[in-house]
Amino acid sequence: MAKVFSLAVLFYTPKYTKPRNALQATPCTHKTRHYFKCLASKQTSDSAIRQSANYKPTVWSFDFVQSLKDRPIDQGLKDKAKKMKEYVQRMITSEKTEILTVLELIDDIQRLGLGYNYQDEIREAVGRCVFWMMNNEGTTKSLRATALCFRLLRQHGYEVSQDIFKSFMDQPEACLTKDVKGMLALYEASYFAFEGEHLLVEARAFTSLHLNNLKEKFVSESLTEQVSHALELPLHHRIPRLESRWYIEAYSKRSDANKILLEYATLDFNMVQSTLQSDLKHMSRWWKGLDLANKLNFTRDRLMECFFWTVGMVFEPQYSDLRKGLTKVTSLITVMDDVYDVYGTLDELELFTDAVERWDIKAVQTLPDYMKICFLALYNTVNDMVYDTLKEHDEYILSYLTKAWTDMFKAFLQEKKWSLNKETPTFKDYLENGWMSVSGVAELERGETANSILCVMSETRVSEESARLEIRNLVEETWKKLNKHMADGDLPFLKPFAETVINLARIAECTYQNGDAHGAPDSKSKNRVFSLIIDPIY
Repeated sequence: MAKVFSLAVLFYTPKYTKPRNALQATPCTHKTRHYFKCLASKQTSDSAIRQSANYKPTVWSFDFVQSLKDRPIDQGLKDKAKKMKEYVQRMITSEKTEILTVLELIDDIQRLGLGYNYQDEIREAVGRCVFWMMNNEGTTKSLRATALCFRLLRQHGYEVSQDIFKSFMDQPEACLTKDVKGMLALYEASYFAFEGEHLLVEARAFTSLHLNNLKEKFVSESLTEQVSHALELPLHHRIPRLESRWYIEAYSKRSDANKILLEYATLDFNMVQSTLQSDLKHMSRWWKGLDLANKLNFTRDRLMECFFWTVGMVFEPQYSDLRKGLTKVTSLITVMDDVYDVYGTLDELELFTDAVERWDIKAVQTLPDYMKICFLALYNTVNDMVYDTLKEHDEYILSYLTKAWTDMFKAFLQEKKWSLNKETPTFKDYLENGWMSVSGVAELERGETANSILCVMSETRVSEESARLEIRNLVEETWKKLNKHMADGDLPFLKPFAETVINLARIAECTYQNGDAHGAPDSKSKNRVFSLIIDPIY
């Protein structure tokens, strides 16, 4: 999945520049699209035992999505937004403002969702922070200022040392715990740790413990809300646009809120949301035309959830083509995952994997009926993306895309073989030994025998709780590696590409933090869609 996502991001990003280490692609002399339709509607009628995951139908009907009213922004509001944008720009670039005030402003601007409008200005302002820290101005006096500066520097690719926190960690515990804002800033900064940075690990444990005990302290309602929000999920792991929706409301409650900045953030959020709705309606028509949800009723119909993934990865209005491309990719991955994990037999899946690897339209003749429409949907969609990329960027990417899909399907196939050959404990074993909760067993009953939690449990015979802890530790170590890569000034990709990859990790954490919001969306996931895509801010 990651490879296919990465290629889509790379070639749909405006002003795409080929990575320095990219292989030379074979030029294509044909700039025409070839579409193949499959009219088969019945499934294979053989003696194979088919599983059913009993996925619930989508709650987002085609009619509902298409009923979303276009909310064009009139010229008066556009002119107003332009003036407010210039006003905020002057606030960032003013050299008369103290560095801490500028850093706090940048933090507010980014969390309000306006950072993409001021990338150059923010980069220059954050650069001033380096000199401030080198001169030790305030770094031994204000924990909050030091932690905020550290976080922004690491966020923008500076490999600043964790040692700047040594003087604070050596202070008496009572002094640190009195500074709630400082502890909160240090807590957020600790999530930008690299591998081996034990001081930041210690700082996270310390701040988490004391922030969780804030009930015993007298702090403002606004600060208490900020702390609860951070402890639920740190800022670094949150989807930027969902954070913006929450922060706009939280910022409005502050007595020191800048009214112009707040009004601009609200207007910008609604303007961006209007673009997202237009993209969604376009993809809804594409999905209905593909008709996979109707033809393959054993699969998940999750167009809205797939689109939500893409908004979590890249929300900026100029990336409409990227969101559409990624929505196609995620929708097809969801269907193909169900084909491999739930419905297909091993023999059928080997045929399908071979057909994709050959990328020969004649191979469709070897497939059972239900797989014919799968292959042709994939074939047409990928060729469509190849044509668009060739037209827009003069790059022929077919070999890269087909290899990415082939590698993914081979991985799916290996998972299938593992689940069929592994001596997996029975449902009774899991319950009687207390290894798994009732909700976990429900996953098994729907045919999921190869997810990460179950694999750890089956291989090590540990409890569900222990397996989840092990996976959580793996996730934390992976975040540290991502942090290090983001601070690598020699990355071969453009910054928007790298940021989108980080956002992929964030949307994955959001989706699976409290269950499976993709396969079995609940009320929380539905509310997230409404707040991000459907409901404007009034």
